[in-house]
Amino acid sequence: MIFDTHAHYDEAAFDGDRGQVLAALSDCGIDHVVNIGCTSEWIRSTIALIDQYDWMYGTAGMHPEYLEGWPSENLHVIREALAHPKMVALGEIGLDYHEEGLPEKERQFAWFEEQLELARDLSLPVVIHSRDAAKDTLDIMRAHRAQEIGGVVHCFSYPKEIARDILNMGFFLGIGGVLTFKNARKLVEVVEYAPMDRLVLETDCPFLAPEPHRRERNDSRFLPLVVKKLA
Repeated sequence: MIFDTHAHYDEAAFDGDRGQVLAALSDCGIDHVVNIGCTSEWIRSTIALIDQYDWMYGTAGMHPEYLEGWPSENLHVIREALAHPKMVALGEIGLDYHEEGLPEKERQFAWFEEQLELARDLSLPVVIHSRDAAKDTLDIMRAHRAQEIGGVVHCFSYPKEIARDILNMGFFLGIGGVLTFKNARKLVEVVEYAPMDRLVLETDCPFLAPEPHRRERNDSRFLPLVVKKLA
């Protein structure tokens, strides 16, 4: 049994063959998928998918990349979506400093903090996105006692020292296709260091397909390649 803990099957990349791809997953040993609803539009499409497929679950939250034009009073949209019985976490939320043009840090901080507190209020774990923002992510997690909330730092990409701090807070590390890349030395060190039961599989599809399919559209059928690398 393989569980894909982080997918985006409502992305436009799947518009031409979404049904066929999802129908084929069970033949490849994929039993469950969590689809990530990380904007208001994708929250709606995630709900449509989890209503259609018994083996699919969802999340709802606001990704740091898409915060512009979304006032904080819209937090109620996330709260209402998470009332769905197949919603399993709040996310993905967090911080992203990877490139210019992303929402200003103060706005990202505010949304990250508010969503952490909403997760606490709803007794739900969180899915954290953190890119080039390790220190600020950890500072906010500590300030909001994230160890009491729990969750996963998805697509984990930081060194072993950061992994130690995340694991010490009781969080899981999301591991996907990046592990198979030739330049993934730091991530290999992390998975050798971390207890196996603190790692969860993910695709982040349609992104980050594993070798030898790198730069192709990713989907859950490629997860056995990540499992092989982990083994």
